[in-house]
Amino acid sequence: MPADPIQATDSLLTPYTKTVRVRVGGILVRDGAILLAAHRGLLPAGATFWSPPGGGWAFGESLKEALQREFLEETGLAVRVGRQLHLHEFRRDELQALEIFFEVLAADPAATPRLGHDPEHAADAQLLTELAWRTPRQLLALPLTQVHPVLRGLLSTDDVFAPQVLLS
Repeated sequence: MPADPIQATDSLLTPYTKTVRVRVGGILVRDGAILLAAHRGLLPAGATFWSPPGGGWAFGESLKEALQREFLEETGLAVRVGRQLHLHEFRRDELQALEIFFEVLAADPAATPRLGHDPEHAADAQLLTELAWRTPRQLLALPLTQVHPVLRGLLSTDDVFAPQVLLS
């Protein structure tokens, strides 16, 4: 798989450079769409990068606790963490992470997600810019570089539940 042109183009990413991070992500499907977070600072020319909500695994937490915390911070939703779905090795320029994605279910299926915050960043320096429900068809219409690799080429939301291991 060719390298994506994702790079630390923005000082917002400085805290994440030249270190290996373990990240957890949650895949929440509702009514034929996947809940995604838009990130800034990863792509040239201010392009948006769409990824499942999630973030860093902190010392002392289980993976599931980390995902519940991150999902609540980013979306305002309490979730139940299900099975592990994907393992993704991310290496681009000065950024490196091992990402582990899980199926998640909203504790309250009627709850509406709201854009949260990343406590590691000041209010005016947030990486997250938007939350949106996106269908596989909408994701296919975006440039590949704007869609997280575990979501590329989906024809149905059922496809996201087929486990993948994507290593460089």
